[in-house]
Amino acid sequence: MPELRALGRTAQLVTGSNLLDALLTLGVAVPWSCRAGSCQACLVRCEAGEPADAQPDALPAAMREQGWRLACQCRVIDDLHVRPFDPALDAASARVVSLHWLAGDVLALRLMPERSVHYSAGQHVPLWLAGVARPYSFASLAQVDPWIEFHIGCRHNGAFATAAKTLKVGDSISLGQVSGGALHYDPSWSGRPLWLFAAGTGLAPLWAVLREAIAQGHEGPIRVMHLAREAYWQGELQALQVQHPALAVECVTALPSGLRADRRTIALVCGSPQSVEVFGKALFMAGVPRSQVLVERFLVRGDGAAEL
Repeated sequence: MPELRALGRTAQLVTGSNLLDALLTLGVAVPWSCRAGSCQACLVRCEAGEPADAQPDALPAAMREQGWRLACQCRVIDDLHVRPFDPALDAASARVVSLHWLAGDVLALRLMPERSVHYSAGQHVPLWLAGVARPYSFASLAQVDPWIEFHIGCRHNGAFATAAKTLKVGDSISLGQVSGGALHYDPSWSGRPLWLFAAGTGLAPLWAVLREAIAQGHEGPIRVMHLAREAYWQGELQALQVQHPALAVECVTALPSGLRADRRTIALVCGSPQSVEVFGKALFMAGVPRSQVLVERFLVRGDGAAEL
């Protein structure tokens, strides 16, 4: 039976045990959100030994060379000594420069990192606060904004949202490793219709993608549909619509029926799994080929809180 060591604790495991489950059982506090290798919250560094990794391409080569692995994707097959990601040692630090409460209990959080953070529209990064990590998509645009921005949904009292409610300007937050999401803008789409459908704070990455498309000189029509009980960011969307006549913005509480799309349409969708399913069916009925639909789902934890 392989032996697992972490933070001075030791356990004998059944060969093939999931590393994240083993660490949690051992009493080692490793944050997690998706268990799919997407959020990258459960990073651990291998000090000795090597686990079986189901997603070796989920991390950049440079991180893997340093011994970093995603615990949720690893199985213990031999003796293994790991150290969980420590934000005090391994993360970049950022200072809170602005906090704005928006409709629907959404916190617009702006941070100024101590060093440059390289990211693109559609990517996300784990935020560490009060010992809790959650991945959030960038709502800012790197080429334009001097800060980095996130939209934190605080309707559900998740651990991170609860901690975020206490933040003040000047406080520090740690940033994990930036990772790619499913959403992005491709300049080759320039002449095609572009639909951006968001539910709740799924608007955050699509706001960044929208600004990226406009900055890249997108020539086709752009349709933004924001589905939310209480729409937020309406002023910003409407201001952008005034500047760009090819942009149509709709803030709705229910998805309208009878959507019809040009077969060349590219659709980007972001929201809760349930909302994404509703959007997907509507897009299929509207005639958008599945191969032209890019989807990002919220990461849902067992406590019901959804973060992205």
